[in-house]
Amino acid sequence: MKTGFIGLGVQGKYLALNQVAAGYELMAFDLRAEPLKELAAAGAKIAMSAKEVAAYAEVVQVCVLDDAQLGAVMRGPDGVLAGCKKGTIVCIHSTVRPALITKLAEEAAALGVELMDVPVSGSETGAKAKTMSYMVGGSEAGFAKCKPLFETSGPKVLHTGALGTGIRAKLGHQLVICINILAAHEGFVLAEAAGLDPEVMRSVLNDGAGQSRIAGRWKKIVFGPTSQRVFYKDLQLCIEYGHELGISLPGAALTAQMIDQMLAWSPSEAR
Repeated sequence: MKTGFIGLGVQGKYLALNQVAAGYELMAFDLRAEPLKELAAAGAKIAMSAKEVAAYAEVVQVCVLDDAQLGAVMRGPDGVLAGCKKGTIVCIHSTVRPALITKLAEEAAALGVELMDVPVSGSETGAKAKTMSYMVGGSEAGFAKCKPLFETSGPKVLHTGALGTGIRAKLGHQLVICINILAAHEGFVLAEAAGLDPEVMRSVLNDGAGQSRIAGRWKKIVFGPTSQRVFYKDLQLCIEYGHELGISLPGAALTAQMIDQMLAWSPSEAR
């Protein structure tokens, strides 16, 4: 299968490299030269535009940061939709507004192109280790065609349902992660202020009902500026989508206010 990958950031680059290593004929595009050199060295073809990738590939994957970047990549004379042939599948790995997914799917359908929302979880670490999880919204036929491609980066490939269900599942997932960060942060702040060894607190959490992946790995997790920006962006999407649905998400709002402070903090022994 000829595949395409657009957006070679800290996560996308490794997803693309995994597909090349698995034998897929992949063409890549990014605005930066460095990741393109890595993909070329691995055996991928390099494109000069998103349109060129779309004209080449049966399945085009897009992994960019936000709504603005996705709109720019998909639309315009050099965008994905300008290059797609009838029958092409476009998979969006970005965490963006559900309304944008719906709109882009309508624009793609008018061209005979299927758009699928396929957000991922695992970040750079998971992409490198091939332990990613995929949430796939789209047709049964599209899912069946793309599943082996996604499995090059991890075995957890879930068909969440029709178009739009993948991104909704991802927003719920991100909300749980972020509120877990808030809980872990406050638990360790309390323990440290009380003079408790962070390792003791970690053992308590791992053995008790408060166990979570975030709390259990708190000392080992490294949150950089990119993580802060991504989590804040995703929380804002959750809050906005909650408003669209007519529901209140006060935990998300509180966590969004504190995200920079929390991700900059670590137990004193980890500093």
